[in-house]
Amino acid sequence: MTGRIFDIQRFSIHDGPGIRTTVFLKGCPLRCKWCHNPEGIGPEPQLSVMAAKCVGCKACLAACKEGALALNGSQKVVIDRARCTSCGDCPPVCDPKALEMVGRTATVDEVMAPVLRDREYYRASGGGMTLSGGEPLFQPAFAGALLKAARAAGLHTAVETSGFAEWAALDQIRPDTDLFLYDYKETDPHLHQAFTGQPNAPILENLRKLHAAGARILLRCPMIPEFNARKEHLDGIARTAGELPRLIGVELLAYHRLGSSKLRRFGFPTRMPESVKSPDAEAVREWNAYLARKGVRLVNAPPGAVSKVAGP
Repeated sequence: MTGRIFDIQRFSIHDGPGIRTTVFLKGCPLRCKWCHNPEGIGPEPQLSVMAAKCVGCKACLAACKEGALALNGSQKVVIDRARCTSCGDCPPVCDPKALEMVGRTATVDEVMAPVLRDREYYRASGGGMTLSGGEPLFQPAFAGALLKAARAAGLHTAVETSGFAEWAALDQIRPDTDLFLYDYKETDPHLHQAFTGQPNAPILENLRKLHAAGARILLRCPMIPEFNARKEHLDGIARTAGELPRLIGVELLAYHRLGSSKLRRFGFPTRMPESVKSPDAEAVREWNAYLARKGVRLVNAPPGAVSKVAGP
């Protein structure tokens, strides 16, 4: 069993309870305008270009059979993405690591080897392994095999998912998943389509099925100024949470612009206006307080937003 991954991040503390190792799988059916992991969208390996590291040695130019690389006036590498085939010939000759292939094929055992190194940290903190992406359910068989391997090793398992998948894929991994970190991006169906390129009806249907099946679910809602950070969306979150009484709770995730530099590295166009900034702490407190007044159980809310905060 093999699959495509683009990172294994040890000592993660934001992807479920305790200290965790997060495995990032490649491939995603959504095209969120605010995506902060654009290298996870496509299923194939992609060439990352960090011109600031380039020393102008020209070794990569000689290695590129397609003539897709050149040096600009500052003697920094630039790439013609239309000609690049992501063959992988140039990164091995780039000593300063200005060029890097992101995404590789790995077996279950190859992924689990680094995951299992930190068993003691998981045991002491209540942590474990989290699958993220991209979208883990873009590779359902591989995701399922990883979860089974983690379960067999006695690890707590979590899956971060948009929920946009066939129910059969979710149902397949459900028995081996201790916690679903369920991303809920937009309650208005027309805006969800505009923001992500996909409808939200299948996402809501799968959420309700997971809840009915007894899965442990934390609803995580990214809040993006000028997009979904508005009262109507918060009202929609409250309605959805009210329909699902066994939810662990709702966690609001404030937007950040850390994905902007990645877009440049991988040659993706910037789809977020420069006017969209990370919200300040007071705005985040107000969003949480609004949901708290509506009776929503909140997780990881900022101090002062609610009097009592639940946890997974």
